[in-house]
Amino acid sequence: MSAPVRRTGGRSAAVLSSIRFAVEELVRERGAEKVTIPLVAERAGVNPTSVYRRWGDAATMLNDIATYRLDPARELPRTGDLRADLIAWCREIVEHYRKPINAALLRGGSASAGEQETECLRNRRAEGLAIAGEAGALDADDIIDGLVGPIVYRAIFLPWTLDEDLPVRLVDKVLAA
Repeated sequence: MSAPVRRTGGRSAAVLSSIRFAVEELVRERGAEKVTIPLVAERAGVNPTSVYRRWGDAATMLNDIATYRLDPARELPRTGDLRADLIAWCREIVEHYRKPINAALLRGGSASAGEQETECLRNRRAEGLAIAGEAGALDADDIIDGLVGPIVYRAIFLPWTLDEDLPVRLVDKVLAA
């Protein structure tokens, strides 16, 4: 008798995927400010308590889903060339937010983030420090203020300025400081 075939991810991965898809659809259709947990649950075909249990409120849900494709467990650039690694990392973030749905999710989540640091910000800070902190070249404030902040600002207010050269300009400016 052969071993049973395991589903990769199982039920909770399928539920999470349907919730993410539902959020993206609803943001496209209604705008982030009109997305509620009950609407998401209905669209995803899950019980609202499943959504509340994971996120607690719509703002937290939007913040998390805005960046889930930037998986914090993904492989980060590590070529040994700090400038090239930072440019590759920033380029990945820029490409993520050039997609209108990701920028819309970011706008919705950031509009209601409040006074607490978001998971998105914590993840980007940790990634930046993993790349640049080891070299002692930059600290967390340098990374957020000089690299992540300008990208997020542009994604929210000036999305047409998220061009291919932006990562190079930002990294060169931060490393020159």
